[in-house]
Amino acid sequence: MRLKWFYAGDVDGFFGLFVDNLLQLMLIQVLCTTVCGLPAALVAGRILPAAALSILLGNVYYAWQAKRLAERTGRPHTTALPYGSNALSLFAHIFLIMGPVYRATGSADLAWKAGIFACFGSALIEIAGAFVGGWLRRNTPRAALLSALAGIALTFISMGFVFQIFSSPLLAIVPAFLILFVYSSRVKLPGGVPGGLAAVLLGTAIAWGLRALGHPVFTPDPTPLALSLQWPHLALGELWSFLTQQGGWQYLSVILPMGLFNVVGSLQNLESAEAAGDRFETRPSLLVNGLGSLVAAGFGSPFPTTIYIGHPGWKAMGARWGYSLLNGVVISALCLSGAVGLVLKGVPMEAMVGILLWIGIIITAQAYRD
Repeated sequence: MRLKWFYAGDVDGFFGLFVDNLLQLMLIQVLCTTVCGLPAALVAGRILPAAALSILLGNVYYAWQAKRLAERTGRPHTTALPYGSNALSLFAHIFLIMGPVYRATGSADLAWKAGIFACFGSALIEIAGAFVGGWLRRNTPRAALLSALAGIALTFISMGFVFQIFSSPLLAIVPAFLILFVYSSRVKLPGGVPGGLAAVLLGTAIAWGLRALGHPVFTPDPTPLALSLQWPHLALGELWSFLTQQGGWQYLSVILPMGLFNVVGSLQNLESAEAAGDRFETRPSLLVNGLGSLVAAGFGSPFPTTIYIGHPGWKAMGARWGYSLLNGVVISALCLSGAVGLVLKGVPMEAMVGILLWIGIIITAQAYRD
């Protein structure tokens, strides 16, 4: 059975996954410079290109994995595992490792190297977890995995974006309600326009329309963009220099629990995907997850990658595997060109967060149902 690489639902899925990844990249840009003292040139020239390479690697693999599974089983509505930078590890590495190193030493370079070491340690734990993850998955009740996942969905996805929507009601409520209406009712919009795309276009039109009428609910970032091609560069020398420094291993108290959390979180997401009808093999899924983090560290990114929460939500949108591939290509293009902030100059984030709210709702509903 041969299937296409792209279907209509992949457009909706792309917008949801793209927004999620874009948020992480924005946080990297802001927090690395303000909390860790890293120069903006280092973030744009070393960290973001490394993150792009790791994200592209995982998205391509998980898209291929889902397409292969669909063709082998004859189930064409298989949905690829969502994948990207790990938000919780991002906060842990910045506030518990890189920030303290910068404050203690005053060296942004040392803070960056400490972050690379933390990402490297997390990658090794994730790779090791791939060889025991199958046993853990078989011997852990589904309720235990999904209920914890629902808590994460409510806390870290839905609630934050609910507050953001209601803090800018003129701009955000209409796109969010359109998302909830289209996805919950499964109504097809005229012309077959994907609901996610329609919501983003409507929110953008509202933002610029209100701005033209003198209501500045949307203020694009005035900072000029310096677009230039940035290629990833190996950071093995920086990693080795930190490994050989005295005291570098003291951060295992943060790295070890975060690495274990990433393994357990990935198992939860694999179980969530199976409950939605897509069973992916544990070992290769976790192994590529860890290899993505290893690539990130090897090229200078302090931030591990992970299998994302939200597979049931993207499946409910009709996404298959093309959304994952498209996300990897677009995110990589933005990172390598230095244009991460370009999208937000024309498209308000409030026009897109309704998609992530829907993802959190679907995950929580799945925990109660299954």
